[in-house]
Amino acid sequence: MTEPTPLITTEQLAAQLGDPNLRLYDCTTYNEPVPPGSDVPYRAVPGDKTFEAGHIPGADFLDLQGEFSDASAQQFFMMPDVAQLEAAFGGHGLDASKSVVLYSIGTMMWSTRFWWMLRSLGVEARVLDGGLDKWKDEGRPVLTGAPKGYPATTFKATPRAGLFVDKNAVKARLGDPATVIVNALGPQFHRGLEPSRYGRPGRVPGSVNVSAAALVNADKTLTTLADAEAKFDAAGVTRDKNVILYCGGGISATIDLLLLTQLGYDKLTLYDASMGEWAKDPALPIETD
Repeated sequence: MTEPTPLITTEQLAAQLGDPNLRLYDCTTYNEPVPPGSDVPYRAVPGDKTFEAGHIPGADFLDLQGEFSDASAQQFFMMPDVAQLEAAFGGHGLDASKSVVLYSIGTMMWSTRFWWMLRSLGVEARVLDGGLDKWKDEGRPVLTGAPKGYPATTFKATPRAGLFVDKNAVKARLGDPATVIVNALGPQFHRGLEPSRYGRPGRVPGSVNVSAAALVNADKTLTTLADAEAKFDAAGVTRDKNVILYCGGGISATIDLLLLTQLGYDKLTLYDASMGEWAKDPALPIETD
């Protein structure tokens, strides 16, 4: 069976509104600044208030840090165990039989993060290209108010191994010619030219840089596949290699992952804790220009 494309356009979603099998979710989170010297790089704030101020008709709201992350982890947004995710997604009416569409506000990275999480659970969701920003720019309908939700389901995941890795797996691949490690942060952070809110400035040694921001257009949609392929190819990211993606907190790198998936790459994984862990651990090597 052919897997669905991970992207859906605003036109396609508009035609699907009202479908009883559709499960549509706003995934927005905001990273708010914290005082200098804080133990955390930012404060994770759910986008429930902006959801209430305006959402696509029929949508529900998913709180990434509140319901879908490991609360015991030192980093934000870490993948919890499968049982927690089954209960949380099931409570929001999601299961593999539904047509799942994800969107977010301001940046697509929150919806692509949920897309990658669901992919690891065996669910092929789709992400709204351009998110709510493009939807509103086109004058499409928006409702206000709190989420009404969907009838709960019993969600049984079919986990796929290897879509998330930890620091030990990354460290073991340093210098491996069969592996390319890709940093999705901005070039100035990759090169260690600016202070990092995650800890020591710099990058995982040997990693290459394909910034998530460089893969997004001005209207918040993703760049063309041809442009994305050119950027990955220029960085030495090829289909024959194992590709490990990372960023600051395992969020923006999922934009790279979505485009790589569309391009047919199939040896992909995400270093979940990313620089939020790596930069703070003095036992882990770091590289700067």
